[in-house]
This record gives sequence, C-alpha cells and structure tokens, in this order.
Amino acid sequence: MSDGKRNGQPKQQQNQKRKKVTKLHNKTPPPPTIEDIEDIVPSSFTEDETHKMRESLLKWYDLNRRDLPWRRLNHTSKEEDQSELDTRAYGVWVSEVMLQQTRVQTVIGYYNRWMEKWPTIHHLAQATLEEVNEMWVGLGYYRRARFLSEGAKKIVAEGGRIPETVSALRKIPGIGDYTAGAIASIAFNEVVPVVDGNVVRAIARLKAVSANPKDSVTIKRFWKVAAQLVDPFRPGDFNQALMELGATVCTPLNPSCSMCPVSEHCLALLISREDNSVVVTDYPIKGVKVKQRCDFSAVCVVEIQGAQQILEGNQCVSEFLLIKRPNEGLLAGLWEFPSVLLDGEADWFARIEAINGFLKQILRLNPKKTCHIVLREEVGEFVHVFSHIRLKVYVELLVLKGVTNDLFKKRNKKPYLGNV
Repeated sequence: MSDGKRNGQPKQQQNQKRKKVTKLHNKTPPPPTIEDIEDIVPSSFTEDETHKMRESLLKWYDLNRRDLPWRRLNHTSKEEDQSELDTRAYGVWVSEVMLQQTRVQTVIGYYNRWMEKWPTIHHLAQATLEEVNEMWVGLGYYRRARFLSEGAKKIVAEGGRIPETVSALRKIPGIGDYTAGAIASIAFNEVVPVVDGNVVRAIARLKAVSANPKDSVTIKRFWKVAAQLVDPFRPGDFNQALMELGATVCTPLNPSCSMCPVSEHCLALLISREDNSVVVTDYPIKGVKVKQRCDFSAVCVVEIQGAQQILEGNQCVSEFLLIKRPNEGLLAGLWEFPSVLLDGEADWFARIEAINGFLKQILRLNPKKTCHIVLREEVGEFVHVFSHIRLKVYVELLVLKGVTNDLFKKRNKKPYLGNV
C-alpha cells in the first residue's frame, strides 16, 4: 500500500479526517448546542453508504439473529389477516416492554409464561392489576406491568385493534417513541426508526460522536440518523438488526470489531487505527453516574391471631396486614407490610415509635391500647438496591390478638387490607 493511501482513501481525505479528531475525541466536551451537534453528527450518510450498510446489516442479521420467542422469520405480508397482525403486534409489545431495563435471557422465561397465560390482548384486558403484578414479580420496574395492563384495557375498550402507526400507538398509556417504533416497524412494516441504548452506541461509534448521548438534542440527532438508515422494505428486520448489532457485537466494553458487518463505515474504528490514544470504546462518552441515595425504612410484619374466627366465627387462623402503596412513585400500587421511611439509622425503640404512630394514623390501630401484644421482636435487617436508591430495611414481627372488628370491615376498602 502506498504512502498516499490508507484503507483505500486518498491522503488528502485522511488529513481532513485527522483534523476532526481533536474535536471528536474531547474527553470533557462542553454542553452541546444544536450547532455543535450538527457539526459532530453529520446529518446523513451518503446514499451509497446507506445502501451498503442496509445490505450488509440485513445479510448479517439473517445469518446471525438470536432465536428468541417473540421473533418471526417471515415478514409482514398483505395476506396476513388482522388477527395474526394483532397477535404479532401484541407479542412485540409485551417483549419490548419486558426488555426495558432487563436482560434478554431473563425475559425469555417471563415472556413465555406471560403469553401462555394471556395469549392475546383480549385475555390481558380481562386480568386484574394484581394478577399482572404477580406475573411480573422478579422483573422489577412494576410501572411497566401497569402500563401494559392499562394499555390493553384501553385498546380492547376502543375496538380491540392494536394501532398500526407510531402516531396512533403513542396515544396508548406507557408507549413512548421507542416502543411505538418497534411495534409499528416489526409488526406492521411501517418505515420508522427505533433508538435504544444499543442503537445509540452503534451510531455513536459509526459517527464518532463525542457528545453526551443522554442529552436531548443529541438523542434527536440519533433518531434522525436512524431514520435515514432504516430499510424501506424491511424496516422491522433492520431495526432489530441494528439493536442486535449493539447487543452482541458493538458491545459497551469489548466490541468485536473484526466481526462487525459495517466496520468499514465506522469512523470510531478508523480514528482508533490512526491514533493509538483513541479506542472504539471511547464512544459514546460515559455519562456521570448519579450517586445512589441512602434511605432507611422500618417494616413491621403484623400478624393478627384469630382473624378468621373474628370474620366467620369458625376456626382460628392468623392473617397478615398488608397496605397498598400509592398509585404513583416507587413500587406504585403494590401491596406491602406496613413500613415507615426513617430520617436515618434508628435504634429499636425509635423504630417502634415510628411504626406505632403509622399504624395509629392509618388504621387507628394502637398496639398498646386497642389490642393485646402477643409477641414483638426484631427479625433482622437487609439492604435492597434500586437503580437510584440503596434502601436499608429493618424488619420486626408484631403478633396481635384481640383486634376489633372495625379493622376487618376495611378489608375491601383499599388501600388498607389484603390477604397473604
């Protein structure tokens, strides 16, 4: 290879690319403006680049796609009846919601169990939120399950047809740009892009984007580039191929550039070959992680002896007190043992006072005066880690007897009582 060319490019063109390296590889770039982003992310690939990338990526995907239960090998055809389209759209919807914040291998089992229990949107619409939450246990982020339930009920109430376009899908509770694009392109062949974390990473490296990938202006640019790339004949497969590329090849820490079907178009790879101080994983830049907040909570497992006898006058069976959380916020709408957030670490006596005050305020239940305390003891403590909160939980067991009938009359008046 002559000195005048490298990777098949004239020396003059290489020099032009080198001039961009300093700006692209700024470790601490200033907050991007629209003008900055326009400079950093060119608005389009060339027509020839776009055609080659579509062709290469789809060919690679056809040979290497993972065998996942929500994928179909054939494409949408005019011969498919509406029920088949709706069934596929429903499956795509469920899978994409489950895949948010959850690993693929974890989702597979949940997806199969879900589709076995509720094979169509009509079956899901008949389920209660408690049933849906029970099926969701272990996936976390329960708001996703609630939105699926609410969305199914809305669609069935309005005729039972899942909308086929992004604009119509966006009107369904919990369906944002990403999920709408996935359903519309994969199930209904609408030529629209899909941008998730995997797509952001792939495009950031293809274009050597050094701007913050979480910045709203940058995200809009990613959507614009993805919209230009999406294949007009196989939009659903192309979107899945680009996501698959980010998930299996263009990974965060150890990308397999030698296996990448579009590596010849990757500016980050080109820069890394010309500048030893640059590596592909420099793109996209890493955002500053938000430090987890430390919270403390006192939880009281309240066992009421003789509860069944009070209710029905027969055998003496204990029941446990559950309280429903608010419909908004962390763990919205879920049932839990009575719990109180503490100002910080607290001793046993301070926690008892906090729990007693809570029970008295919410249920007019005063363990000291309105019933007999059979047993009260510390059970232990544990730490539960959420994405943004590190919650230390102190657990106690409180066994009561002689609780008045008034408490049990609240059984069907949420948010007070539920059975274990």
